[in-house]
Amino acid sequence: MRRHSSLWVFGYGSLIWDPGFAWSSRHIARLDGYTRSFCMRSIHHRGTIAQPGLVLALDRGAGHCEGIAFEIPARIAEETLEYLRARELVSAAYLERRETLSLRDGRQLDAVTYVIDRDHEQYCGGLELEEQARIIARAGGGRGPNSEYLINTAAHLGELGLRDAQLDWLAQRVREIMAG
Repeated sequence: MRRHSSLWVFGYGSLIWDPGFAWSSRHIARLDGYTRSFCMRSIHHRGTIAQPGLVLALDRGAGHCEGIAFEIPARIAEETLEYLRARELVSAAYLERRETLSLRDGRQLDAVTYVIDRDHEQYCGGLELEEQARIIARAGGGRGPNSEYLINTAAHLGELGLRDAQLDWLAQRVREIMAG
């Protein structure tokens, strides 16, 4: 990384509403070739080894994912990467990649992006939505309840005009399970 250039980071889940780092600008961005899904078992942040939760990951395939591109000033780029690596690579289920994002103003830029490692034991792509809801409703970990993660992410995507029908359905279903 060149020290005189900004660092860009793509947020598609909790980074949208709880980045944990300073940024100088943020823009709605699109990443082609990946979709956002609850395809990673969480054994640290939103679950435990005994009762894993589920967290969002970018899974390669047809489609795209909309989220936020955060611009990080060059002067804090290295410390931001250290923070992100400690947070996102805690169990090595994510792979750190540089991927090209498209901003709504037509610009394209390369951003640090965390995608799922399909060969990792925490990968669980293809779970039915009802099973996802049951897991999320009961799990919790070091960063809090799994339900909070889902509900906050769905709400913030909605506020940004980036509604995700599956996340909205899951949030409603998890509320029903927890109430019942």
